[in-house]
Amino acid sequence: MTPPAQNPPPPQTSATADPPAVEEAEVIVVGAGPAGASAAVHLARAGVDVLLLEKSRFPRDKVCGDGLTPRAVRQLLRMGIDIDAPGWNRSRGMRWVCGDRQVTIDWPDLGRFPDFGLTRSRHDFDDILANHAAASGARLRTEVKATGPLTDRAGRITGVSASAGPEGRPVEYRAPLVVAAEGASARTALAMGLDRDPRRQLATAARRYYRSPELSKDEYLELWADLRCPRTGRDLPGYGWIFPLGDGRVNVGLGALPHRDHGAVDLRATLDQWLARLPRDWGLTEENADSPLRSAALPMGFNRHPQYGRGLLLVGDSAGMISPWSGEGIAQAMEAAEIAAETVALALTRAPGQGREHVLRRYPEEIRRRWGRYYRLGNTAADHLFSRFGYRPLLNEHVMARPGLVGSLARLLTELMDDPPRDAADHVLRTVLRMVPAARRRR
Repeated sequence: MTPPAQNPPPPQTSATADPPAVEEAEVIVVGAGPAGASAAVHLARAGVDVLLLEKSRFPRDKVCGDGLTPRAVRQLLRMGIDIDAPGWNRSRGMRWVCGDRQVTIDWPDLGRFPDFGLTRSRHDFDDILANHAAASGARLRTEVKATGPLTDRAGRITGVSASAGPEGRPVEYRAPLVVAAEGASARTALAMGLDRDPRRQLATAARRYYRSPELSKDEYLELWADLRCPRTGRDLPGYGWIFPLGDGRVNVGLGALPHRDHGAVDLRATLDQWLARLPRDWGLTEENADSPLRSAALPMGFNRHPQYGRGLLLVGDSAGMISPWSGEGIAQAMEAAEIAAETVALALTRAPGQGREHVLRRYPEEIRRRWGRYYRLGNTAADHLFSRFGYRPLLNEHVMARPGLVGSLARLLTELMDDPPRDAADHVLRTVLRMVPAARRRR
């Protein structure tokens, strides 16, 4: 593993300089969030000439819970991010609250993952990853908005057209392979005819920052499973969170996966009702708010496929890789980015044609091998349980009275399992997943 490196200063980019009318590379990555920046890091380290395009200018904000599980921390370590630098806040585990019960669970001590999580604002987090990609050798271009794919006569992608800088100068970026990492908008994927799977539901999250020095020091990510929607009185089809950032602030928010028959959830009203329940001395009040309430869509459960076709690879939210179990997406985005980068680096050792295509088609196959059963079972749970009744049925009084059972459930929700299995919980969870029928291959 590459040793941790100091986070580099912001690199110079061509955002405000006159770019060439056409710029070429071996690979173009569209979007410099966690998925795109991670892909660019791994590609550049493999010696691939990669262009990383970002429509905004760093630092920039994103709607997120800002919590990173040990699975995500492992990916940061694999990229050499210095997680001991100022601004990173470690978490020991999760605290689940449901009704009058709460259970605190430490992150498991597994051989594959660190035994801690992290929190960091996306305002800083994405900036660090993008700068790290540039320091690794990627050519970062900010304030470059991809406007459409460039294709050859066979419909294969050969790059993207874009508008660069504040004035929107037309530019073309050309490469034989493109990695789409544009988040929920998935503009390039949509332009290539890859629509969202209507069978997969779309969740929504909202979050707000509050100044709360005491809560900000908490070592646990707190999650609430007993929230109700004021308009309907139904259980929130999701959960609320309070994540300490260690800088005097907390990230407070909630996510919802409403069932089609129940209509939309009023996230603002639900949040207000929840905050009114909390102790006044926590400081989660309007006068301590440090940001507006912002919301975003969460594309879940592999809701766009195939993940590879005609020279285009989809990673992260562009492929709907957010977990249907928990709403976590950063770990999955960074893992898929590494898989995509390894696949592309190998494919580029072969001449264009069937040999290269054979390698590239292994990307969705590997995604399916790693997550197919887990996501298929999660989609079923989301459709028939979470979207109808939320998490309260899973965290009922009988389960909450058994911390070991809650810990096993938390490991399922966050996919923290050793392979080969290390303990009884691993054996049970792996056995359950092996019983799920494998998904059929998609073309």
